[in-house]
Amino acid sequence: MPTYGHNLEFGVFATPVAQPPMHAVEMAIAAENAGLDLVTYQDHPYQASFLDTWTLLAYAAAKTNRVRLAPNVANLPLRPPAVLARAAASLDLLSGGRIELGLGTGSFWDAIVAMGGHRLTPGQSIQALEEAIDIMRQIWNPDEKRGVRVDGEFYTVRGARRGPKPAHVIPIWIGAYKPRILRTTGRLADGWIPSLGYLPEGPRSLAEMNRYIDEGAEQAGRDPSAIRRMLNINGQFAQQGQGFLVGPPQQWADQLAEVAMEYGISTFIVAADDTYTIEMFANEVVPATRELVDRTPR
Repeated sequence: MPTYGHNLEFGVFATPVAQPPMHAVEMAIAAENAGLDLVTYQDHPYQASFLDTWTLLAYAAAKTNRVRLAPNVANLPLRPPAVLARAAASLDLLSGGRIELGLGTGSFWDAIVAMGGHRLTPGQSIQALEEAIDIMRQIWNPDEKRGVRVDGEFYTVRGARRGPKPAHVIPIWIGAYKPRILRTTGRLADGWIPSLGYLPEGPRSLAEMNRYIDEGAEQAGRDPSAIRRMLNINGQFAQQGQGFLVGPPQQWADQLAEVAMEYGISTFIVAADDTYTIEMFANEVVPATRELVDRTPR
């Protein structure tokens, strides 16, 4: 049973809907008021019915005081890494160190190309991700005086000035499912943030995926526990149990505690675009899950 050593955290995964314009911001305020740790938004810049995620994050940061915020996950093919790094550092400074960064390599390639991006193969997209992470971490390190230099196949930065330095070390979380990118996550990232709906065998898929991350970490000389294991979840509250995360709050808590203890998941982010789900999750599921995990011997 993996024990990765991170305290349990809980958050919301919201849709950046454009109508009504303040709805997604209201979800962040509701999550903060309910005592959750994290608010995240999808990032699909080609989706005309969505607000721009980075603009939304900035506005939500201005309307909240404590909750941390992140793209879940940033669409790297449409967000140049040097510019994204400066944007993240700037918002981290403005928000008092509350910005985290989820990164995705892209998937809806027709839509990405329609927005001016370049179509990449899976292997190319992973290489582009590796180059991007290098660029971003150099940008965030102004203590190094020489300019940022990355001569990559997909991103080239030649002498860009570093900075600004974020208010805190911004963790990079990668949305990943396949062996190669999972190993890359283990080598380079601070966290892993898959979605339950994309796991081919549900939570059971986490065991094999964890092994690939651990392999990558060990090959790079890292402790696998350095990579936080996260999970975007979706479900439905109901009076009677009808399956995984479909049932009463205590069933949710029992199932999430089992996933936490069996697979080392320490952050659960619920898909929610309504205050009822947010409040039920925060008030009923979160404390019960924490209690179950805390009282289980490890």
